[in-house]
Amino acid sequence: MRLTLDNDWRATVTDDPLPITPRFAGTFVTVAPYADAKERVRFLADTFGSQEWLWDTPDTLGFDRVSRELVGAEFQLPHESASAEDCARLPSVPPVLPGGLRADEERDCRLEVTSVLCRAPGDAVLTCLRDLDVLDELLEARIGIAPDVALLVQHGTVVGWSLTDPARYLTTAFAAPDPAPPSPATRELLSACLDLITDPLLDEVQDREPAALAQLREVHQALRAQREDRHRADALLSVIGNLVEDYADR
Repeated sequence: MRLTLDNDWRATVTDDPLPITPRFAGTFVTVAPYADAKERVRFLADTFGSQEWLWDTPDTLGFDRVSRELVGAEFQLPHESASAEDCARLPSVPPVLPGGLRADEERDCRLEVTSVLCRAPGDAVLTCLRDLDVLDELLEARIGIAPDVALLVQHGTVVGWSLTDPARYLTTAFAAPDPAPPSPATRELLSACLDLITDPLLDEVQDREPAALAQLREVHQALRAQREDRHRADALLSVIGNLVEDYADR
């Protein structure tokens, strides 16, 4: 299968998905070998593909300059959550098929960030779509480029991505996720945090609606008090930290 990004930029699906554990920092997902900011800068310099440039921040797809194989990716979570009715329209087929990508040529492209988030019950799967029009037709393929991370394909074009079991991969930006399974409390607090950082509740927080601010303070306190699964709790604290500082502390 050949995929299209950025109009005429194309890549071929291979049999080699990335053997890299994803890292979910609450607002973005990283599937890449770098372990700190300096290594990330080096990675961006040594690869080509879809990368940030000045004030432009598309999703990242990094390809090796010699093999033209996909070697890393970074996806940003949208700020808008789809309604439950729209999320129910998301097709469950086709199944995810593991695969990598090989660029047809060494040339930069642009993978536009997605605009809407579809949340499965219990946030077992987060699916990020180009727009809701994607739900009007069936998906052509789901390419699993890494464990539990898939690209969604429609009419040969990448129209979104998904992360399965996001609570499992919660961590700070560069740290490896805790190998132990997440606690039930962490899963519930992840859902509460996702509510807070996406519309419509995010709008209410920013408008300083009393009920929304009370919910923000409650989640913040629950995360601070959580004794188990501290690594993931700290990751979630960093996700809502700016909201607490900007709105709940005043």
